[in-house]
Amino acid sequence: MENKPVARTLRLLSQLMELHDENPFKIKSLANAAFKVDKLPYPVAGKTLDELSKIDGIGKSTATKICELLETGSITDLQDLISQTPEGIVEMMGIKGIGPKKVAIIWKELGIENIGELYYACNENRLVEAKGFGLKTQEEIRKVIEFRMAGNGKFLYAQVEAEATLLMDEIKGVFPDALKHFAGEFRRLNEIISELVIVVGSINQQVAFDALAQSNILKNVSLNGNHIGGELSNGLLVDIICVQKADYYKQLFISTGNDEHVDAVMKRISNDLELPSSEELIYQKANLSWMQPELREGDTFIDKANNDALPTLITLHDLKGTMHNHSTWSDGVNTLEEMAIYCRDELKLEYLGISDHSKSAFYAKGLSIERVLQQHEEIDHLNRKLDGFQIFKGIESDILNDGSLDYPDEILHRFDFIVASIHSNLKMSEEKATARLIKAIENPYTTILGHPTGRLLLSRKGYDIDYAKVIDACAANGVVIEINSNPLRLDLDWRWHQYALNKGVMLSINPDAHRNSGFHDMEFGVNVARKGGLSREMCMNALSLDEITKVFAKKKAGAAVSR
Repeated sequence: MENKPVARTLRLLSQLMELHDENPFKIKSLANAAFKVDKLPYPVAGKTLDELSKIDGIGKSTATKICELLETGSITDLQDLISQTPEGIVEMMGIKGIGPKKVAIIWKELGIENIGELYYACNENRLVEAKGFGLKTQEEIRKVIEFRMAGNGKFLYAQVEAEATLLMDEIKGVFPDALKHFAGEFRRLNEIISELVIVVGSINQQVAFDALAQSNILKNVSLNGNHIGGELSNGLLVDIICVQKADYYKQLFISTGNDEHVDAVMKRISNDLELPSSEELIYQKANLSWMQPELREGDTFIDKANNDALPTLITLHDLKGTMHNHSTWSDGVNTLEEMAIYCRDELKLEYLGISDHSKSAFYAKGLSIERVLQQHEEIDHLNRKLDGFQIFKGIESDILNDGSLDYPDEILHRFDFIVASIHSNLKMSEEKATARLIKAIENPYTTILGHPTGRLLLSRKGYDIDYAKVIDACAANGVVIEINSNPLRLDLDWRWHQYALNKGVMLSINPDAHRNSGFHDMEFGVNVARKGGLSREMCMNALSLDEITKVFAKKKAGAAVSR
């Protein structure tokens, strides 16, 4: 073993000892020894215990640990500390800019146990509430995590949208007369993008390569046949396919749908596809209605296209209000009034559903019963003041470990709507998670089931659930399921939207906004809602103010009777 891995191991041991608040003298000695080993001009491997002990800055205790590491590949003290520390916390130690003391605060005071949760907390502006953290530190941590996330070659749609648009704008500027369009995952509005595909027609690939080699956006440009490869500044791979104009629409079709979808359509075409003049013609030859790119995943919508029964997909313009949002009453950045005015004047919405965190979410300044009543007084005041706009009284009530909600019935009854979500004790079996959710769903005050699996894309898998049982319970109890629009969540997964819709369960495209800019995340929720085949009629917050007021009143009356 070389000196550097020995030094890294000693450094990790010192960091974990500091995390667990062990003897400061021993921590400092180990940290100094790690630095010394890293800088030695000769290898420590092969040295005896006595020889290591005599090296300045090491000493007998540390020498013993080095010998153990060299002989066995590990150190007992280190393994003992690792066994006491969540895996994600150990991984967090490698993030530049946060040492053991800050990690301890993140873990023990904020209840964050992995890098995905930390990134989510940065986006929610939650770190600034903790001792020793500020906006600058929070932003630096967020950027480091984004860089780490990019290392696996996969990106959130939201992370690549802006730069992809800039690249397309550049291509349009260089080749104004050529046909060009996004294809692949990006055109299908996938939540995770591993490659950006663009199809360009009626242009020679060598001409395109020569022009794009000068690009300020596309890096490491290469030419392979009719494919121009490269990558964006964040590392996302780019494949630009150059074809003749006559081949353009066939190539666009093939490059847009996933393999299963393309095969399913092509099998329905008996004669040669030849050179279609549009994508619509391809579907027409397959006896199918034209399918929006976001629906081209497998054969899910093939039967509907065959029967001319494809849904009219929801658009951002269809949304009349926004549910599940957080203000300065809990862990949000903007006040209630600022959020309401922004929704009314900038977004032209009719209503705002505020749902700050409930009392168990201490890390997010969850509302005590007293503060709930105070917030309701402010909402009443604002509703009298705001013209042509309504704030609904909601709460994001924690689903406790036994499936109950976070307030007694007499408090739950005071809200217009309740988003029920799991935020704690996420390490559950599928059976436990499903039972916990279903009990919350069966509470007559539950209006919306929030981010059902607790996942954080590219960073936390979330807990397993029996989707069918949970959705069936929502259908039986008249509970709406959230499509959490935060780009890290996008939960409920679009692959289960059709099952829910077929059961008559409405969905709600919720931004989970913690600042005014967060309302714009509804765009990403609409993207995955379209992939799932959601229409305006089955989206809760596409209801008008009058319609949703009646829905809330009916739910509340029913809850009162059942209790």
